[in-house]
Amino acid sequence: MLMAGCLKSVFDHSPGFEFEVWVVDNASSDGSVDMVRQQFPQVQLIANQENVGFAPANNQAIRRCHGSYILLLNPDTEVLPGALDALVQFMETRQDAGAVGSLLLNPDGSLQPSCFPRPTLSRELWRLFHLDKLRPYGQYPTQTWDQERPQEVDVIQGASLLLRREALDQTGLLDEGYFIYTEEVDLCYRLQQTGWHLYWIPQSKVIHFGGQSTKQVAAEMFLQLYKSKIQFFRKHYGRFPAIAYKLILLVASAARLLVSPLAWLQKEPLRKQHLALTSNYRRLLTILPTL
Repeated sequence: MLMAGCLKSVFDHSPGFEFEVWVVDNASSDGSVDMVRQQFPQVQLIANQENVGFAPANNQAIRRCHGSYILLLNPDTEVLPGALDALVQFMETRQDAGAVGSLLLNPDGSLQPSCFPRPTLSRELWRLFHLDKLRPYGQYPTQTWDQERPQEVDVIQGASLLLRREALDQTGLLDEGYFIYTEEVDLCYRLQQTGWHLYWIPQSKVIHFGGQSTKQVAAEMFLQLYKSKIQFFRKHYGRFPAIAYKLILLVASAARLLVSPLAWLQKEPLRKQHLALTSNYRRLLTILPTL
């Protein structure tokens, strides 16, 4: 169970200051609640009777936390030695920092996307057509960044995100209108709008196993991702930019379907992955007018 490894890593590499740990269980059926109660009695547990969504669940714990800093940490992560101290130490020295995030690693030690530029129409168009291979614009070229030097960024991946309580009090908690995905994008945008700065801290290294809780419903999560992105554009940029973004998704989805027969020329497992992605885009096309 990944959550057990996550909690163990937190306590094994606990920071050099007093802290509390909260776990919010969204009506899981894998025995997580019993595991936490039996193996980690020092953890504060909230066991929801239904899946209330990512943002509402995190807000439940945030409202009960007493610290000056609040760390959002996915259960499918493991913090490495010094990771938590590095985040807090940076916050202590940079009073303009409203939030900081870790360098995320795949289980094999390779880099995983940890931060992103703020979504715009041009960036989403660039990303959907995979033009970052020509010039980084829709994504940050983190593989070329100095891993000893913090970088100011627009959006921090919510898998390991440390927030300043003062900034949250000013900006507000996670928007519970998002069920899953894009809620941290929304929060980071609001933090910047109120004058706070966000930083990526490469000295804080966290292994992120990634998407373990959503793999079994990958198609539904794909649709939820773009539903939440449309929601973000509508909320922060207005009705017409949201419509323009839907048109970009329409063109990108149609282009994916046009080239989909080429997937049959590939070997497994790439063929299976690309065919599954094609199916997701086909479904996106059918529901796009209703989003």
